Amino acid sequence: MNLRIRNEALGDAATIEAVTVAAFLDAPHTAHTEHFIVRALRAVGQLSVSLVAEHDGVIVGHVAISPVTISDGATDWYGLGPVSVVPSHQGRGIGTQLVTQALAELRDRGAAGCVVLGEPGYYGRFGFNAVPQLMLPGVPPEYFQALSFRDELPSGDVAYHASFEARE
Repeated sequence: MNLRIRNEALGDAATIEAVTVAAFLDAPHTAHTEHFIVRALRAVGQLSVSLVAEHDGVIVGHVAISPVTISDGATDWYGLGPVSVVPSHQGRGIGTQLVTQALAELRDRGAAGCVVLGEPGYYGRFGFNAVPQLMLPGVPPEYFQALSFRDELPSGDVAYHASFEARE
C-alpha cells in the first residue's frame, strides 16, 4: 500500500473533518462530536500532534494529540485521540501507523506520557494499560489507559482540554 504519514498542512482541515465524520459514522460508543473536538482543538492551538495518512495522495486517516491536565500537577502529559480512518481503509493498519508515529513524536518532544480513552485490546498493543491511580471521572477504568515515557506515573484525575466538550 502506498501510504504516507505526514503532519497536517494548511488546507487539510476540511478533509480531516470529513475523514473523522466518516470514521465515526457507524461506530459504537460515540456522540458523533469527534470532528467538532478536532476543530475546536485546532482553533485554540491545542493540537500538539496532528498527523494525516495519505493513500495515493488522498487523506484517509488522522490522529490528534492534545495536552491533558492531571490533578496531582504532573506536566507534559497528553491525550491521544480521536484516531480516524475512513471505513473503506479500516483494517489495513493505517490507524496503527498513525498512533505509532504520533507516540514517537511525543517521545521525541520529551513528553512524560500519554493517556487514551478506548478499547483496551486495541491500545494495549502500543503499551497502554489501565492504571488505577489515573482516572477519567465517569469512565469505566478499564477503558482509560496510560503510557508513561518515564519511570514514574502521576496519580489523580485527568482532564482533557475544554475542546472535548465541543458540540458544534
